[in-house]
Amino acid sequence: MLKIDIPTAPSSPTWRTLASFIREQVQTCLQRVLEEEVEELLGRGLDARFESRILPLCQRRTPDVAKLLPELYLHGLSSGDFTLALRGLLGDGAPLSASSVQRLTEDWQRDSAQWRRQDLSTLEPVYVWADGINVKAGLESTKTALLVLIAALADGTKVVLAVESGHRESAESWAEILRDLPARGFRAPACVVGDGALGLWNAVGWVWPHVAEQRCWNHTLRNVGDAVPLKHQPDVEAAVQTIAAAASVADAERERQRFPKACERLDRDWARMLTYYQFPKEHWRHLRTTNVVESPFAAVRLRTTAAKRFKKVERATAIIWHLLQVAEQRFRKLNAPDQCRDVYRGVRYADGVEVPVVSSTEKAAA
Repeated sequence: MLKIDIPTAPSSPTWRTLASFIREQVQTCLQRVLEEEVEELLGRGLDARFESRILPLCQRRTPDVAKLLPELYLHGLSSGDFTLALRGLLGDGAPLSASSVQRLTEDWQRDSAQWRRQDLSTLEPVYVWADGINVKAGLESTKTALLVLIAALADGTKVVLAVESGHRESAESWAEILRDLPARGFRAPACVVGDGALGLWNAVGWVWPHVAEQRCWNHTLRNVGDAVPLKHQPDVEAAVQTIAAAASVADAERERQRFPKACERLDRDWARMLTYYQFPKEHWRHLRTTNVVESPFAAVRLRTTAAKRFKKVERATAIIWHLLQVAEQRFRKLNAPDQCRDVYRGVRYADGVEVPVVSSTEKAAA
């Protein structure tokens, strides 16, 4: 009788291997169940678990930390102290060596240079505030001012227009900045607000001869107060504030006549002090001062002595530019932003109230 042997498949379990086979199957099942629970908990599969939701791929620093670095640098923290100062925040492995901080400042210089070349033709400017900030750089032989322009747009938002270093606040330095704006498509605003520096007003007259000019009342208040004895300063400041708060041009004139001695210095630039009456009353508080520029610079002004470490003004300018870019995200809109659109369209105002447009037929009938 012929005997036929049927070979057993190698993969088929036998009684000798059945225990290990069952053990392997149970382990595989448990592993699959655990993987599913982990995926459900984390919301992503195994292949995506090495990508952080806090930091983008290959990025070792959060945006908030990147914003913090220039502020600490201006506070006076040297580049070599960053790792120690931020160890508690980022852990012992914080990638903040002196060389990485140096690379960051170089990146800011490159980014600021690119920002200065961007197209401005899409902006709809209404007002522009201009002010100069003194920058102390250790190896610079000449006194340098940081010239800053901030614009309000037709939707009521504010944007930084220019951050440039110039020799003091000369007319030539301001004119160079102002001429660059139209070259990049920027249209002339309805009004420029600035301090009493003649260099600025001369430059505005050269570049934008038909734009209204408003002088900052806060600068005027300080100048008038400095011109009188200390004991009279409170009365003088109160008089100037009363004039600035007048409801109309006529009321401002009457208040000025009531205090001739205290306010005689106002005569030097009186017409430029009252320009804001030509615009909506809701915008007066914004137009009377250059606080739009000075507010984000309040902290920077207190830290300018730290900038003595800068060997070049360009480096200080780039860091301060970066701070302004961060501050720009928190700029609040102007009051009554809908009226910014009216000003942009050319609507005229007298004592803060819109002047009705008179047609040619109505003029003929009159």
